Amino acid sequence: MSQSTTHGITSTKERNKVLAAVVVGTTIEWYDFFIYAFMANLVFAQLFFQPAGEGMMQILSLITIGISFLFRPLGAFLAGHFGDKIGRRPMLVLTLLLMGIATTLVGALPTFEQAGFLAPVLLILLRILQGISAGGEWGGAVLMAIEHAPQGRRGLYGSFVQAGVPLGMLLATSILAGIRAAFPGDAFLEVGWRIPFFVSILLVVVGYVVRRSVDESPVFQEIKQTAQQESAPIVQVFRKYGLIVLFAAMVFMANNATGYMTTGGYVQGLASRPVDGTPPGLGFDPVGVQLATFAGSLSWLVFTFVAGALSDRIGRKRLYITGWIVLAVTIVPLFVLVEQGVWGVALGTILLGAGLGLTYGAQAAWYAESFPAGVRYSGVSIAYAIGAIIGGAFAPTIAQALLQATGSTWSIVGYLLATVVVSLIGTLLMKDRTGIPLSIEFERSGRWESWQKGDEFVELSDVDRAAHAAK
Repeated sequence: MSQSTTHGITSTKERNKVLAAVVVGTTIEWYDFFIYAFMANLVFAQLFFQPAGEGMMQILSLITIGISFLFRPLGAFLAGHFGDKIGRRPMLVLTLLLMGIATTLVGALPTFEQAGFLAPVLLILLRILQGISAGGEWGGAVLMAIEHAPQGRRGLYGSFVQAGVPLGMLLATSILAGIRAAFPGDAFLEVGWRIPFFVSILLVVVGYVVRRSVDESPVFQEIKQTAQQESAPIVQVFRKYGLIVLFAAMVFMANNATGYMTTGGYVQGLASRPVDGTPPGLGFDPVGVQLATFAGSLSWLVFTFVAGALSDRIGRKRLYITGWIVLAVTIVPLFVLVEQGVWGVALGTILLGAGLGLTYGAQAAWYAESFPAGVRYSGVSIAYAIGAIIGGAFAPTIAQALLQATGSTWSIVGYLLATVVVSLIGTLLMKDRTGIPLSIEFERSGRWESWQKGDEFVELSDVDRAAHAAK
């Protein structure tokens, strides 16, 4: 294992290994998560919930997407607790394996026709395991990237973690497009839907090998060397930093709710289901729809990196405020464009990708800078999990319920814009700590307590920066 300093690892090669590990792992995790969401919109209603009837089976199928979010806090609590006590890297490996096993088993499940009510019960249990895994994955990946990042580039390094979402969606949409082309019509319903789940186990093997090869976070090594592990980091997070958790969760709400219109498969399902289907859709070519959302994922990916790098220059909060404006503007025409055909799906999701990327790329850095070292894994994981619950957990379900109740997609637009308002408020309430030291030294100095009480942190002076770099 290469030697690391307290404030950053010594070699560019090792930094690159860390970035590769978080990108590969998070991409695989989100591939697994999105494949499930896509299938919940496309086929699970018929395969697992058909006895519920035409009015409810799609709602029940979409609810299973949200159920997993309810268990993300459990994953965050467990991974945060042990990540702050035994290390970031072990939890990254464990969460990857848990997600991969659960996803692969979904592909092997019997349908309702084959096993009766046992089939949806098993489906829900596996979805819960996915939720626990996702709850612990993000925080560990964030800290491995951010705590290894050189000074002044945390936003960029953190954007590699965030890139796992659009990359996972790119992978999921491309594989799904190929499977739908190879298994058209009833063949997809009978066999084709299982194949993307089985692909997961191959991807997990790759991710496992990559993640096992990297060093532990230098900040956690410092915590171990100074014996500064919190005995109960979860308790400390809520007792000392509860408001930060709340504001950070609010910040994530709109991005997660809006993102799940595509990552949750809602737009794809609406656009590709037959006009006379159950429930009815727009009847566009399924393969074309998947390729159109592939283009939207590319847009999201590009703007994720733009946001991360830009936040290092102008600060996290200023970047986010701009991002909310862009996201609101791109939400308004989304469904009008989607209704125009495959080209409209492509244009709508490409535009939406800009707003999503600008409100996601800097999240890793902002979250990590908002919690002290001893409870950082717990803090970022819990804030992310709560934000996911209030944001994306039931966003596809809410969207479908609004559409069925009003007959208009404008009700969905109104709902999404309301989440943007909540996230803007959270952004204004959170403090911008761009450049704050992440080390245990800084936590022990008492300055974390100072800025928590209301004193704005001023970015490091040239003297401070030189001394910090010298260490």
